[in-house]
Parts: sequence; structure tokens; C-alpha cells
Amino acid sequence: MAETCGRKLFVEVCNAKNLMPKDGQGTASAYAIVDFEGQRRRTKTKFRDLNPQWDEKHEFLVHDIEAMASEILEVNLYNDKKTGKRSTFLGKVKVAGTTFVKSGSESLIYYPLEKRSVFSQIKGELGLKVYYIDEDPPAGGGAVAESEQKPETTPVAEEKPPENQEEKESKVKEEEKKEEEKPKEEPKAEEKSNENPPENPKPEESPAVEPEKPVEVENPPIAHTEKPKQMQKAKSETEKLADLSVNDLELRSDRSRRAYDLVDRMPFLYVRVVKAKRESSDGGSSSMYAKLVIGTHSIKTKSQSEKDWDQVFAFDKEGLNSTSLEVSVWAEEKKENEDQKTENCLGTVSFDLQEVPKRVPPDSPLAPQWYSLESDKSPGNDVMLAVWLGTQADEAFQEAWQSDSGGLIPETRAKVYLSPKLWYLRLTVIQTQDLQFDSASEPKSRNLELYVKGQLGPQVFKTGRTTVGSANPTWNEDLVFVAAEPFEPFLVVTVEDVTNGKSVGQAKIHMASIEKRTDDRTDTKSRWFNLVGDETRPYTGRIHLRISLEGGYHVLDEAAHVTSDVRAAAKQLAKPPIGLLEVGIRSASNLLPVKTKDGTRGTIDAYVVAKYGPKWVRTRTILDRFNPRWNEQYTWDVYDPCTVLTIGVFDNGRYTRQENDGVLKQPGKDLRVGKVRIRLSTLDINQAYSTTYSLTVLLPTGAKKMGDLEIAVRFSTFSWLSLIQSYSTPMLPRMHYIRPLGPTQQDILRHTAMRIVTTRLARSEPAMGHEVVQYMLDSDTHVWSMRRSKANWFRVIGCLSRAVALARWFDEIRTWVHPPTTVLIHVLLIAVVLCPNLILPTLFMYAFLILTFRFRYRHRNSHNMDPRLSYVDFVSTDELDEEFDGFPTARSADQIRVRYDRLRALGGRAQVLLGDVAAQGERLEALFNWRDPRATGIFVVFCLGASLLFYAVPFKAFLLGFGFYYFRHPRFRGDMPSVPANFFRRLPSLSDQMI
Repeated sequence: MAETCGRKLFVEVCNAKNLMPKDGQGTASAYAIVDFEGQRRRTKTKFRDLNPQWDEKHEFLVHDIEAMASEILEVNLYNDKKTGKRSTFLGKVKVAGTTFVKSGSESLIYYPLEKRSVFSQIKGELGLKVYYIDEDPPAGGGAVAESEQKPETTPVAEEKPPENQEEKESKVKEEEKKEEEKPKEEPKAEEKSNENPPENPKPEESPAVEPEKPVEVENPPIAHTEKPKQMQKAKSETEKLADLSVNDLELRSDRSRRAYDLVDRMPFLYVRVVKAKRESSDGGSSSMYAKLVIGTHSIKTKSQSEKDWDQVFAFDKEGLNSTSLEVSVWAEEKKENEDQKTENCLGTVSFDLQEVPKRVPPDSPLAPQWYSLESDKSPGNDVMLAVWLGTQADEAFQEAWQSDSGGLIPETRAKVYLSPKLWYLRLTVIQTQDLQFDSASEPKSRNLELYVKGQLGPQVFKTGRTTVGSANPTWNEDLVFVAAEPFEPFLVVTVEDVTNGKSVGQAKIHMASIEKRTDDRTDTKSRWFNLVGDETRPYTGRIHLRISLEGGYHVLDEAAHVTSDVRAAAKQLAKPPIGLLEVGIRSASNLLPVKTKDGTRGTIDAYVVAKYGPKWVRTRTILDRFNPRWNEQYTWDVYDPCTVLTIGVFDNGRYTRQENDGVLKQPGKDLRVGKVRIRLSTLDINQAYSTTYSLTVLLPTGAKKMGDLEIAVRFSTFSWLSLIQSYSTPMLPRMHYIRPLGPTQQDILRHTAMRIVTTRLARSEPAMGHEVVQYMLDSDTHVWSMRRSKANWFRVIGCLSRAVALARWFDEIRTWVHPPTTVLIHVLLIAVVLCPNLILPTLFMYAFLILTFRFRYRHRNSHNMDPRLSYVDFVSTDELDEEFDGFPTARSADQIRVRYDRLRALGGRAQVLLGDVAAQGERLEALFNWRDPRATGIFVVFCLGASLLFYAVPFKAFLLGFGFYYFRHPRFRGDMPSVPANFFRRLPSLSDQMI
């Protein structure tokens, strides 16, 4: 509300580039109008400048801090004609509230100007800085009212504010009058303007203000009841211009209502035990606890002397074996002169489960009541509690003691984890000066080899070596690190000597002092840092560095083929989400035991992990069940449809930590049960998929089916236009294309990011095991695997089989296997030669009809990992053992020799194939390089004759003749290869020059 508002939004309109000329003389006189939450600001006009520079700062009040993320900041550019005519449109920029950053993190961002319609002629970019400042709320209401009565239509950039209140009011009226008079003249001028094609002008896209309309404001702030009507009209414009469709608003507002519509409601019996009241005490110190008994289920509350527990217990109703609930209160008493404790029952109260009321959210929680405890020994005692029947959608479920997941064990509770925010840190080593070596290396200082080493936490990267042949050794090399928030305190840069392995000096750079940048348009300033040696050498020279945190990249922390997030690291570059992903984790069936319980029988404690983007979710662990039911639903914002959702099932081995001689054992590892991947682009929009997926895990003994997982998935979109437009945009942010990282460097950084994410999630409470994170991120895809190599080989063969089938079909036509088809091809050849303009229309129409016909045969279910495609059923035991072997290997020398020989055989076949492919290109190159003078001479004579022939013979006649000759009957065709094939195979390659 306005009374408690302590946030201000600042928008710096810096400059624009390459604007579209609009004044008929090759220039434009541009000004900007900034709208936010009903507040409007206008910059000065820069006359006759296609690259105007404003550098104006405008201030806006944020009325509702919580709703700021859903607001839209809009900046419209116009050409000021100054002749009474309507200003022409130069472009607009919309900035989502989710990209606003706090003061100190802002940077100059260039936004491309958007069109008003498909017919608008717009180009150029607008540079903005957008940030907010949180201030303490004013102490009294009078101060608030006085600050809120500032004329919000007046730009903040004015140097002299009005001196008194009368001048303020007159200024407001004057500005309102100007704004109301201006749009009256503009519509007529728009009809006469010929600079733009005819458009249907939209009122919300014009600088003019609409006629006054009533605005409905929910819970209007008291301090703003007197604000000008001009602001209310601008507020309605901003709401219209917000890039949210009706579906968007419905999806966002219905998240709570649709929180459990993809899963089944599971009935739970809830018991809230609040406190107890004891009539009298026999003296001594005593504490009390409550005990709940339902059939074979028995649980105690915490024992304390205050008699207030306020604990909630949730019993899975399907697992109950009784129709009554008994709640008893016990007192633990210790006499003053005795060491032993005695437990006395203060009474019991019973409930018939068939009479327990039901509660369905969003009903308010059931109020606890006092119940009298029945007891013959100590009457008059009471207990306050509440009992009701609910589902997992109840607000008390997450914090309640849960019977199906082991009670209040932290390792078995449902949790949401977030991956750390990752940045690329670019360290550019330029040169060093005034290096001072120690006395031992001083005589050799002119011949030393130096390199620079950068270290950020455990990451160490080095530059190349350079010889100290001058006073200023120069490198000009980039070292790129992965930095995770919160950052390491220091970046350590060390200059080291290669000859003796000693450090010449080092510099520690505070991470807080490193500049963040979002693109390549703003160059980071280089700085000199002093190098420090040991205690005897406080100064050993200085080093010239350029350091920046690159926010324009997306830091890849998962395998490229299963990526789930492609957003840039900088918040300013974030785009609004295009959809919503909802996942309902329902149940699993026929799970196999993976461990033993009590040393007698097999069991499994299963839970599910789902990962999409930086958000990880883990369901509660269902203990000792082969058909667990979770029925938990989660949501994610979707920013790109061509991303992958990963879901894994694991056995919980970390929640049991037995004592061994008074010392807790280290937690065990979570065993993998199976994994499911779903690509969002294969899902239909707004359709719920409820599918059972087979869980297959690869073990050293082979592939094994561990059971089935049932999940429900729905991908909803806010705007069809944004969804379709995303297919035309690059997958990765702009910096990946204008300043790309090398493949080897990117692979190293990816695995570094994986290790950072694994370490950070392992430090959570409760921890997510590193084996879980690595399995979900596919961190072992870079390791050699004979199985994966065979699978990829057969994938290539599968892709080429289509071309082979087409070539075989073409050969059957050529050999007259089916004469009617060959005759039809001859007719088609004649039609193509006589009417070549029909070739492309016929091809595209044929493709349209084929694809439309195959629409009915599309897959109705979402895709999953295919064991046959992964080649898990056709691999030997030794090859599987090789895949599970660590790096470096831990196998015997004889076993490694066998595997090496097998790898050499496979590499030999690949070597021959690569040589054959290279030979074909070398033969073609030899034809033009006169490596075989006679062959090239024959080809020269052939080219001369062909040129004369095509001068005399029309191309249509040649094409028709060649087609009939090529499709001639086999009785007119010889068995030997053709003359061109013989000639090409005789051309020399470089194979004979290989050693």
C-alpha cells in the first residue's frame, strides 16, 4: 500500500542508436515517454539526431512492492514535429518487472525497438538503466501525504522545483492542460501522414491520453485518493499494454486452485495436539506428553514441562487398521529425593473415525477444543486438540508428522532446492611491469619463462609461457572461470617462474570489486594491481588485468542435449516466461527391492527428484513400500519450449544413521532406480498427459527394469504468439554467438559448473547426495563407453537408412522392376522439362499433403528414454564393466590390454573410413591442381567440348535426353561401371604419400 511503500524505481534513459528517419529529411527529432504504474515521464527532444543522447533519470513510486514483478515498464519513442501535427512513432520497449535490479547492480542495457504492428517501419536500439531503491517508510502519515502530492507528471530531471504548494498545483494543472490539448490535434494529422503505411492506430500505443474512463482499483491507497485523473488514465493504458493475455492472468491466478488437479487426493487423518491442563500436582518436577494410538500406530508428542505441544500428526488413512483414535496424556514425575521417574496416565479421550469431520481447503483451519480426559485416578484433567479428515492439500501437511514417510525425519521430507546462480568470470591477463625477482634468479632474469595462474576457489587456470626478453612481458590471454553466488571472497592471480617453480608475486582481488557486464557493447576498464611476494618482498612488480563477471552468457551446468534452462546469468536480460509447466508425481508400481531390512527381507524407500531449470524438487520418502503413492504436484515457469524435464527415482539410504560405539556412522548413498526425460516441445499445449513410464537402470550386470512410474504433465502457454516466436530466436543468449567459447573450453566449464552445483546442493539441509545430482545432470556423458559408441553408430545408420531406401527405390525405377512406376517417372520427367516453373509448387504441395496425412499417426503420449535406442540389451558384460570403471581405471593390466586391443580394432575401422572419405575430396582437388597432367588435360578438352555443345543444344533437350538415357531399359545397359566413374576413381589422392 502507499502508506507502507518504501521503494522507488529509477529509469535512466541514456541514448538511442540507429533510429528510423521520420521527418522526411533523413533525420528524426526523438523524445521518449516512460510509463510505469500510471506514472508518466517525458524526456527532452533531441532535434535532428538519429543517435540521440538524453542521460535523463526519472523516478517512479512503487505502490505495491509484492506486485512489482508483474508490472510492465514501457518506453515509447516519438518524432517531435513541433508543427501541431501528431508525433510519429519511432518504436517502443517493454521491460518486465522481473528484470528490475537493486541499486548497485544496474548496468546499461540496449533493448531493440519493437514495432507497433507488422506494418510499422522501425529500427534501432534504446539504452536504459533500470533499478530500484528501498527506503525506510516515513514515520507519520503527514509526511506520506506531502510526498505523495508531488506532481507525478513532471519529469524528475527539472532543476528548480516549485517553491510553494500553490506553484505545485498550478504546475500540475498546466501540465494536464498541455497533455489534454495535444492529443486533440494529433488524430487529424495522423490521417494526413504518409510516412508510414496505413495502420489501425491503437489508443494504448499513442502518446495521446485516452478520454477519461472509470478505473476500478482494488484496495486503493488512502494517500493517493487525490491524485490527478491523468494518472488514472495512464494506469489503464499501462494495464492494457501489459503483455499478459487473459489466459496468462487465469493461469497465474489459478495456481493455488490447480495445485492438486493432476494428482489424486490422498485422505489423511489429522490430529493437532495443542496443550493439556492438569488439575493438581503431587509436587516435584514433572513434564507431560501426549500419546496417540490408532490400532498398531502409536506416536508420542515431545515431552516438556510447559504443557504446550502444538504438534500436528498426519496418518495415511489407507494404512489405518482401526476405526478409533485414542489420545492419552501422561505425566513424567520425579520426586525430590528419588532419582527414578514415574509415568502416570492423566486420562484418555477416544474418537470414532467415522464421526471425524472433513475439511477441504480453502476452508479455515479447524479450531481446537478442550476435551475432558477420562481417568479414575486423576479426574479433572483436560487436553486441547483438533481432529479432522483432510488431504495432502491441507496447509498443515508439510509441517506435520507423516506416518507414511517416517514422521519428522528431515531426510524423508519433501523439499525444494535451488541451484546456485552461476556466472562466467573472465580474467584477461595483459602484461606485467617492474618485476623484481629474488636474488637466486636475478642473474638469469633475462632468460626466465613466466606464466600467470588464476585461482578462484578450487579452480586453477594458467596462461601460456612467455620468455622475459623485455621489461614488460605480455600475454593478452583470457582465463574463464565459473563463479557461483555467493562468490568466493578473493580471486588470486599469481605470476610464477617455470624454471624454479617459485612465485614471483601474487595479487588478491576482492570479488565484490569486480564489475558485472551484460554484453560486449560496454568495455570493462583494465586496472593495474601490485604483486606481493613473501614477507621480505612486499612489492615485486605490478600486473595489468581486465576482469569482469559476464552476465550475457548462460552457464551450462548440464549435458547440452538435456538442457532445461538457457537464460543469461544477468537478471536484466531475463525475458518473461512464455508458459507454465505442471508436473504431478503420482505413484510407482512393482518396484524391486534394492536393500534388505532387518537382514531378512528386501525393501525399498523410494522418493522422486524432478529437475527443470534451477529448481529441484524432492518428494517425501515413502518407507518400505513397493507401490508408493506420492501424489505431489509442482510447477515451473517455462522460458523456452525446447527444453527437457528430468525426473529420477531413488532409494533413500541417508535417513538411517546408526551409532557405532557412540559415534554416528556416515550416511549411506541413495541408489538409483530409474530416470525419465520429457522434452516440452513434444507436448501439446494445455493437454494433461497421465502416463506410466518404465524405469530401467543400467547396472554392471546389464539393464534391469526396476518398476513403473506414473506421472502427469501439462504444459500451458500464456501467449501462442510468444510460443511460436520462440522457435525463430536463438537457443542461447547473444554473447554465445558474438563472442563464443571454444568447444574444449566450454566442455571444461560445463563440468566445472556441474561440480559446483553438486557441492552446493550437498551442503543443503537435508543434503541432496552428489550421486543424485550427478545422475540427474548426466555428468558421465564425456566418459568413453563402447555401448554409447555403438548406439550412436546405429543412430547414424538409422538416419542414413532413409537415404539408402530412397536410393534403392530410385534404382528399382531405373532397372524397370515395376514398369508402370518407371513409365510414370518418364511422364513426370517430361512435365518437369516442359514446365520447370511447377517444380517447387509441386514439391511443397506434396510435402504439405504427406505431413497432413501423417498427422493422425503422431504419438499421443509423451516420449521417454528408449532402452533399445540406448543399446543396453545388446552389450557384453565386459563392455558394461568398462563403462562403470572409474577414471583413471582400477582394473588389472591384462583386462586393460584386452580392452585396448578392442579399442584399436574399432579405431582401425574408423581410420579406414575417414581415409576413404578424405580420398574422395583429394581426387576432386587433384583434378583442378594438375597432379595428374593427362587426366586434367582430358578434363580440359571435355570442358571445351561441353561448352560448345551446350551453346548449340538447348538445356531442356539435354536434360530430357539425359533423363531418357539414365532410365533406359536394362537390356540397353552394360554391366561394367560407367566412364565418368572409372575416370574419377583413377584420379590420384594423397593416400600414397602417407607414411
